[in-house]
Amino acid sequence: MIIQQQIEQRLKATFDVHHMSLENESYKHNVPEGSESHFKLILVSNDFAGKRLVQRHQLIYASLQEEMQRIHALAMHLYTLDEWQDREQSAPLSPKCLGGE
Repeated sequence: MIIQQQIEQRLKATFDVHHMSLENESYKHNVPEGSESHFKLILVSNDFAGKRLVQRHQLIYASLQEEMQRIHALAMHLYTLDEWQDREQSAPLSPKCLGGE
């Protein structure tokens, strides 16, 4: 099973997911073709209600302990359903990698 699928399955099993997008952004970096090392996660769950940003990140890291040992980077955009709707269901774009071009 590929890492991306493992991450998706683990998060769906851990959180009450309203929306999730997990993009493998490894191709934007200076890594071998087909790598699974850099990901962008957008996760919308009311499990984040009342939690500060650092607490939300800690929940993700706790859920993905095994997977985090195998990847280099995980950009996280974590919202409650209300926050996601207030953002008009959009998250920031990823910055360009300085070492990837």
